[in-house]
Amino acid sequence: MTQCRLIRIRRNRLRPKCEHGCGVCGRKAGYCPERKQTRPDTGPTKSRAGKRVVGLPDQLIRLLRDHRAQQDAGRIAARQLWHDEGWVFAKPDGKPLNPDTDYHEWKALLREAGLRDGRLHDARHTAATVLALLGVPTPTAMAIMGWSSAAMAARYSTCLTASARGSPIR
Repeated sequence: MTQCRLIRIRRNRLRPKCEHGCGVCGRKAGYCPERKQTRPDTGPTKSRAGKRVVGLPDQLIRLLRDHRAQQDAGRIAARQLWHDEGWVFAKPDGKPLNPDTDYHEWKALLREAGLRDGRLHDARHTAATVLALLGVPTPTAMAIMGWSSAAMAARYSTCLTASARGSPIR
């Protein structure tokens, strides 16, 4: 029997913004060996719709539990170096991953799978297109995707309608 667990999305991960810590290394602030982060790790979602509850399938729950077990082992190995900040995906010391990490891992996954190059955000477009293809009701698609406007859902259904007619998508 398939069971679905829920996760509540409350905040948005922000890209780090840094300033020089040394001022003399000649590098950009983000590459300074003594850089200081000036932006918080998280911020509010872009809209109220971004705060949402998302269902997670059993397969993903199993993967996340395995990941947590590996992370617990890493936490023990890191000992006093571990920063317990509650991140599901973290560096070996428990600090948050740089959002660019996803980019590089995404590109590697595409290469390994023999797929054409694409942006990580393109996967979000694919998910929205699949929801439209499956005929998922607009309010449900909006909740899953975190859209605050039905206009976003309409963009995907318009593309699918044009594609079905053989019209070019503009």
